[in-house]
Amino acid sequence: MRLDELLAELQVRLNAVLATRDRVHALLDAVVSVGSDLDLETVLRRIVETATNLVDASYGALGVVGEGGTLIQFIPVGLSEEEIARIEHWPHGLGLLGLLIKDARPLRLARISDHPESYGFPPGHPEMGSFLGVPIRIRDEVFGNLYLTEKRGGEFDQEDEAIVVALATAAGVAVENARLFEETRRRERWLQASAEITTSLLSGAASAEVLRMLAASAHAMTDADLALVLLPDESKEWLKAVVADGLHAEELVGQAVSVADTLAGHVFSTGEPVVEATTSAGVDLMPGELSTGPVLIAPLGAGSAVRGVLKLVKRVGRLPFTAGDLAMLTAFAGQAAVALELAEARRDAERLSLLEDRDRIAKDLHDVVIQRLFAVAMSLMGAVRLVERPEAAERVRHAIDELDETIRQIRSTIFALQATRRPDAPSLRARVVGLVEDARGHLGFMPGLRMEGPLDHGVPEPVADQLLAVLRELLSNLVRHAKATRADVSVEVRDGVLTLAVQDDGVGLTGGGRRSGLRNIEERALQLGGTFDIEAPEGGGTRFRWCAPL
Repeated sequence: MRLDELLAELQVRLNAVLATRDRVHALLDAVVSVGSDLDLETVLRRIVETATNLVDASYGALGVVGEGGTLIQFIPVGLSEEEIARIEHWPHGLGLLGLLIKDARPLRLARISDHPESYGFPPGHPEMGSFLGVPIRIRDEVFGNLYLTEKRGGEFDQEDEAIVVALATAAGVAVENARLFEETRRRERWLQASAEITTSLLSGAASAEVLRMLAASAHAMTDADLALVLLPDESKEWLKAVVADGLHAEELVGQAVSVADTLAGHVFSTGEPVVEATTSAGVDLMPGELSTGPVLIAPLGAGSAVRGVLKLVKRVGRLPFTAGDLAMLTAFAGQAAVALELAEARRDAERLSLLEDRDRIAKDLHDVVIQRLFAVAMSLMGAVRLVERPEAAERVRHAIDELDETIRQIRSTIFALQATRRPDAPSLRARVVGLVEDARGHLGFMPGLRMEGPLDHGVPEPVADQLLAVLRELLSNLVRHAKATRADVSVEVRDGVLTLAVQDDGVGLTGGGRRSGLRNIEERALQLGGTFDIEAPEGGGTRFRWCAPL
């Protein structure tokens, strides 16, 4: 009898040793599994799943602790999607969850409801009895807490607690490794993106293309769900999304938010970056933008030279942006702004060099070419009296007229070279040429065109708009009614008066018919204090002459 008892006790102890060995092997496998991945969010979920399997818990969760002792991320395991949706907006920092945050020590309970700090469960949450909570530390910092509930077949014991504590220690190392790896990858992407953006700008790439590269790089570096570049309008009262990359990107381009009462506007006004775990100001959101999740906004520039803002957003429930993300994105956005500034300065220098070349060419044309042509014309005028044959004299007079017309055209070219309009706005001469060339396809021939005087910088924009409208109407009439085979357009500024003349060899004005277009042209002239005349030349056709004082 005594021998049987001893053998039975030995068998029990051997079974216990074997079970302990199996759990140690399982713990070692769990440590290897947890540390085998370097993606932070994958590591966190694997920690929870491994812990629930080790102690045979029905439910598990990992809460990541943020600034101020709040849970900034909650990763549950064992709940259905419907149950997770019910507890999504339940306050996670209360009750036993909050107790572990305030007092970061292992906590083991037979029944959750028996503890005085118990807060209860959200509606639709499954009932839970036994509880085991263990903090996860990274050196002296509490990263988060492991919560395990409802052990199958009993309560959590001291051995379960020891195993989870050991797993939490390994989890802290795995989380730190994942953080360091992610930080290294971000820095590599940051350096690469900075080099690409600087190279693109200095090689002459358009600013819009560089801003797209900026948004895409920031999106990838921070693993955000959406990246936006917002630039101010002319009034600087609104920030407009000019570039978007990520979820709903196409819907957001072109939308705007107010500078006065939004986070983006605050960053633009102060030049100070902002990082929030959740977007508290709903007015900061544009239609179609992601709802209140983590947000990071960095200024493009510093001080009074802020050009816009770079805004990054994550979905609700994702890890917030870290202080490292903020420092990296702020430096990245500042470097991009400096590169934009340098690129604009380089373009301004090129534009100035071009204007200087134009001014030099215009000066040479005026001081050398025109003077020589004028001297030749004067010599020919003096020589006309010495020519006895009328045919030869007529040829000389015709050559003098051609020289005079050449001088006028050179002067017109000089005015065009000296025009100082914005590079993004076409000149009046270019717009006139565009209208005449557009009419060519409908007429079947190219109308003659002559422009004289300071059209580009001597004609106010309202008068220029009226001129273009009149020219468009006259060319339209020429196409539809004139049946012409030749036409000439002349635009001239002389003695403070802008004159537009259009002459054709068509059928002329017929009796009757609608004259609303011509009345509209006359009204435009009268509004500006000018005149509109219609003549019938001796050779046929029609000549329209529209004048407006400047």
